[in-house]
Amino acid sequence: EIWNNVFIQFNRKADGSLEELPAKHVDTGMGFERLVRAVQGKSSNYDTDVFQPTIQFISQHCGIKYGVAETTDIAMRVMADHIRAIAFVIADGQLPSNNKAGYVIRRILRRAVRYGYTFLNLKEPFLNKLVVLLANQFADVFPELKAQQDFVQKVILEEETSFLRTLENGLKRLEQIKVDLKGDSIEGRVVFELYDTFGFPLDLTALIARENNLKIDEAGFEKEMAIQKERSKAAAVSETGDWILVNDADKVEFVGYEYLESKAKIVKYRQVKTKVKDQYQLVLDVTPFYAESGGQVGDVGYIQSGSEKIFITDTKKENDLTVHFADKLPSNVNAEFTAVVDANKRSLTENNHSATHLLHAALRDVLGKHVGQKGSLVNEKVLRFDFSHIAKMTEEEIAKVEKIVNQKIRENIVLDEKRNVPINEAKNLGAMALFGEKYGDFVRVITFDKNYSVELCGGTHVPSVGKIGLFKITSESSVAAGVRRIEAVTSNEAEALVEEQNSLVAKISELLKNPKDLVKAVADLVEEKVTLQKQLEEVYMKQAQELKVLLLKKIEKVDGLNYIIEKVQIGSADALKQLAYELRAQVENLYMVLAADVDGKPNVTIMFSDNLVTERKLNAGTLIRELAKDIQGGGGGQPFYATAGGKELSGLDKVIAKAKAETKVVS
Repeated sequence: EIWNNVFIQFNRKADGSLEELPAKHVDTGMGFERLVRAVQGKSSNYDTDVFQPTIQFISQHCGIKYGVAETTDIAMRVMADHIRAIAFVIADGQLPSNNKAGYVIRRILRRAVRYGYTFLNLKEPFLNKLVVLLANQFADVFPELKAQQDFVQKVILEEETSFLRTLENGLKRLEQIKVDLKGDSIEGRVVFELYDTFGFPLDLTALIARENNLKIDEAGFEKEMAIQKERSKAAAVSETGDWILVNDADKVEFVGYEYLESKAKIVKYRQVKTKVKDQYQLVLDVTPFYAESGGQVGDVGYIQSGSEKIFITDTKKENDLTVHFADKLPSNVNAEFTAVVDANKRSLTENNHSATHLLHAALRDVLGKHVGQKGSLVNEKVLRFDFSHIAKMTEEEIAKVEKIVNQKIRENIVLDEKRNVPINEAKNLGAMALFGEKYGDFVRVITFDKNYSVELCGGTHVPSVGKIGLFKITSESSVAAGVRRIEAVTSNEAEALVEEQNSLVAKISELLKNPKDLVKAVADLVEEKVTLQKQLEEVYMKQAQELKVLLLKKIEKVDGLNYIIEKVQIGSADALKQLAYELRAQVENLYMVLAADVDGKPNVTIMFSDNLVTERKLNAGTLIRELAKDIQGGGGGQPFYATAGGKELSGLDKVIAKAKAETKVVS
């Protein structure tokens, strides 16, 4: 197949009717790979020089020749094909995750790993090694991959390692399923559990089942899958109506860089019905509302005509249109409106957005030029910045970055904004592109000191950075392999944070009688606490020894077993554990259940001798779950030893009664 023609002729409306498009065309479906196949006279895309280097590399590594068996050929093709999508998309800024586009990448990656694991015996991470080959092959076509080769390889390695671990755990679960299985067929519910919990595709479970002369209930699996899909659909159900045209407009104008208020008319609107509520989406001919993009949240505010005020709850982009979200529709959609942005929220958001630019530059100064933006969130409360960096930042590095940003704020650098700059000219200025943004031939360049921060950005910013006031980093953490995240606050939120911290220090100082050296006073207090805890633990251990003597005297011998079923009081869980193990070492054929008041908290401890576990099939872990119900708790452990904590201290007597009733079954 070279072409797969699709004739683009109609637009299907929400009611199912068709309307002819003003311009019609044919999509031939002839991509680069198909064209190369035709030119090189091959019967398959995978036989061309686009894929063969990768396929041969896989073949040599796993020791399986390509072109011999269909199953192994397919596995190599899947890996050679999928690695391209995975690597290019990660280099373009999208990381594997559990939702949206990131989940697509994760599923593609796991599919490739699973094929290698099952059919090519690749039990160790391998997919990441193809990145080097791919980066060199496409160095002239897609230089971004070559530039980020190490980063992309590390992300894929981390994902592979994680999934291979999941595969291993799933295989262990399968072993347990085989042990518990009655008959020769694995239930559809269990097959779905392997898929849903461990990421085992249906065909992988079927393959392993066949190797063990077992079958799987495919119909049952499909039923469970259908139930899950229906749940997902029900949770996310929405019905979007057709656009209703109100006024003709040659173009929709955004004036939000200069103004927070403007006159506007509704061009078109539509209704969106969801399970939660109904909303309306409005398109205005002129709007001061910034639509969510570049990490910056959309503006909120209202449109007003006469005495009627319609609140705008969010603003987003759709096909380059600015779409305003409202909970109700104006009574007269043909009226002229005044569109007003929430100035306070916009102002605080701008503080955080401009601070993000200063932060990005500071990180590159402190950590190195390899730092690149991998995601961001900017709203009126907080800024969040994801960036490429391998190691956890040290406290010194965090402090240095924060100091640089605040220094730049005090310099009160004036915003230099250039619009409609040719993209090549912007690159020559050294402008950095922001993650997730797509740029045309002309771009907007935001500069805060040409020697410090120059970025391509469509967001709104402060006129000069002194308005930000103060910048405080609140956390630094890992997001994914090779990606770190900084969260920070500015302006009012930063001031509130400093006030809160100062108040906390003042209260601590007051509690410690206002010492001259607060840090030393706290350190002394901690050291004193550790010393007292050690002394207290010694008291508890001594108490446990005295309790052991009493329990040894209370042993009841029935049918060759030594029963200790008692309600006790003890100071710590560690002392209780040591007591249990000492009794186990000292008493043969021990069957022990202790219902303990541990410093005012209920605890149940079960200990069995090893021979009782094997000979009488006793399981402390199973019994503990039943007894824990009476103290409103839960726990677990091994067959010979298990513990549980709870909330209901008065339930300890019920635990003893139930445990004694259980001994009759054992005896």
